[in-house]
Amino acid sequence: MQVALETINCLSIFKDFIVTIFKKVCFAVSALSVTPHLVLLFMAKPGNAIFRDIEAWSEKLLRRSSTQRGDLMLDAVRLLTGTAEFRNLFYYRLPRARFFKVLARPENTLHILTPDIGPGLFIQHGFATIISAESIGANCWINQQVSIGYTSSTGAPRIGDNVTINAGAKVLGNITVGDNAKVGANAVVIKNVPSDCTVVGVPARIVRRAGLRVDEAL
Repeated sequence: MQVALETINCLSIFKDFIVTIFKKVCFAVSALSVTPHLVLLFMAKPGNAIFRDIEAWSEKLLRRSSTQRGDLMLDAVRLLTGTAEFRNLFYYRLPRARFFKVLARPENTLHILTPDIGPGLFIQHGFATIISAESIGANCWINQQVSIGYTSSTGAPRIGDNVTINAGAKVLGNITVGDNAKVGANAVVIKNVPSDCTVVGVPARIVRRAGLRVDEAL
């Protein structure tokens, strides 16, 4: 019985060893496939917003808090090889990397057309999403099937810092969404949203202001 238990224990240790080696090999192969991307990332200026983006995505997806350049490079490998939406943002921040899309394909139905986006943007899922604002502030969160854009030939939304736009929401026209605002799922926003407010519904109404429940028209 003792011999059998020792044998099982040895097999378990050997299995864990093989799994660890396999994971390391897979990671190395993945890193090779995005080597051009990593070279461009390494060459990027320290102030490039992509580094704060990597921090934000690492916190939310990898459950890691990375701030050192080396850790961010490792996290970039994981994100580039495992998350299509991150690739879209990567190509937005580092346009020269678009020449290597064939090595790491982006999400085809996610379109980032905003000329000015602050650092720390996080896009969850990102399927069927159009981000065509005039500007977007820092540390914003955008979910899938969101439309941000125009209602006419001129005038797109201006979105502040720390804004969350949930799945299926539409934010349209020459409007402003204030800092720390939250747009509920499937809401239709065509008027200005004050800072520190949560809006829901069609058309959108304010249901929270500075953390307190309210019911106000925009």
